[in-house]
Amino acid sequence: MAIVLGDHQYGKAENRIVRIYRDSPRHEIHDVNVSTALRGDFAAAHLTGDQSSVLPTDTQKQTAYAFAKEKGLVSIEEYGLELARHFVDDVPPVEAARIEIEEYAWERALVDGAEHDHTWVRKGQEVRTASVTVEGTGDEQRTWITGGLKDLVILKSTGSEFHGFYEDEYTVLQPTTDRVMATSLVAKWRFTTTEADWNEVYAGVKAILVKQFAVVHSLALQQTLFEMGKAVLEAYDSIAEVRLSAPNKHHFLYDLSRFGVENDNEVFHADDRPYGLIQASVIRDDAPDAGPAWHQYSGLV
Repeated sequence: MAIVLGDHQYGKAENRIVRIYRDSPRHEIHDVNVSTALRGDFAAAHLTGDQSSVLPTDTQKQTAYAFAKEKGLVSIEEYGLELARHFVDDVPPVEAARIEIEEYAWERALVDGAEHDHTWVRKGQEVRTASVTVEGTGDEQRTWITGGLKDLVILKSTGSEFHGFYEDEYTVLQPTTDRVMATSLVAKWRFTTTEADWNEVYAGVKAILVKQFAVVHSLALQQTLFEMGKAVLEAYDSIAEVRLSAPNKHHFLYDLSRFGVENDNEVFHADDRPYGLIQASVIRDDAPDAGPAWHQYSGLV
């Protein structure tokens, strides 16, 4: 029986980079968490300890910081694209590079009712995400870009039902025609282009996801996720696929009858675990190859 080395990659995870633009009296801030992963023929490093083809992870870190200044950090998609192309184009042993980025939003502090030019407070609705994968060089080079968000906690107090489900001897859940529906949404969308107004698309996609969650009268969280993804694809031809992951943040009606108090769907116990986890992808039937952006580096989302 032969024992061989399987797939391998390496990189520098979670480089916390803050880029402040000071070009004018009104400063701008971009706060990101950047992870790099490089693939290529690095077998010798594993099998014999030969590091001659290995670009140190510390060098990857230094490059990420340097590019925040040299290439700029206005949109995380464009910044990730610059980094990934550099590693593949300029470092011969690297055959593919994957850059994953999270962005933490800030909003300007209000001082005497006006926005301050160089003071911010953390804005915490969600974390913006992006990943860029570049594989190969020259005319054979292929690129995949995904945008996304995570930790978007969203709730609606009505307009959600759940009934008519399959039941067996262990089913105790009661059907309902009016329930609280809440989730902490993770969404990723796969682009068919390497050029876009990344910030505009992000804002637009987020607005669509929130709107569909609100306006779709839901018979199941699964139905809501499909309508959310469908609406994004209808709005943006440059997006081939949307992947959604939604933990069902359960809100159970609390029993106040023991106190002689009526609870008319008004007081709930928010239960954080265990939870249902609903995941789905919505895709164009003519969508191009997803490539390693989906298959080699990630699960459903």
